[in-house]
Amino acid sequence: MSDHRTRFLQLALRADALRFGEFTLKSGRASPYFFNAGRFDSGAALAELAGCYADAVDAAAPAFDLLYGPAYKGIPLATALACEYARRGRDLPVAFNRKEAKTHGEGGTLIGAPLEGRRVLVVDDVITAGTAIREALALIEHGGGRPAGIAIALDRQEVMDEHARPRRSAAQAVAQAHGIPVIAVATLADLLAFAAESATLSAEHGRLRGYRERYGCD
Repeated sequence: MSDHRTRFLQLALRADALRFGEFTLKSGRASPYFFNAGRFDSGAALAELAGCYADAVDAAAPAFDLLYGPAYKGIPLATALACEYARRGRDLPVAFNRKEAKTHGEGGTLIGAPLEGRRVLVVDDVITAGTAIREALALIEHGGGRPAGIAIALDRQEVMDEHARPRRSAAQAVAQAHGIPVIAVATLADLLAFAAESATLSAEHGRLRGYRERYGCD
């Protein structure tokens, strides 16, 4: 497993962003783990997280020149990533959206750098049903930008519809529909490998493996 994946999973455990137990998801499935990027709630945690994102993005090497954070969780993630890239010597513009269009002042839905003519990397925490990402991509295109990829923290690699063939995750569906890469800092497969090597998580490995066998996608 590459270093940024290990660092990310260790950070997620320390921040309590990654928890184990029994959690009912929006889909109604009972999951043995839960990921909440809102728990990266300090400057130090966000800075370390941004380093993991940057390493994952650099390894995938998409061509982009603007970072876009969908409201709400994507906003601090894209901002932190921009700060990390500036620290590395690359000054990138940042944009994000309001949940509701502003009708006074400058108005509109988009805030930050203009999207016109830019290759835009979307930065978010996860892709669940894909609805929020599709809305973000539509806003980017409406603003004159060109989606270049999507960077997320964790890809659950989880099938959207158990009965559909071929089996596709939300991330796979978005990538195929829009012809852009989805770059995950870590995946459920990485979490399984990490748990298998960790003495403290060995008890979780079997439940994670069973969940992936039932709901997983490659």
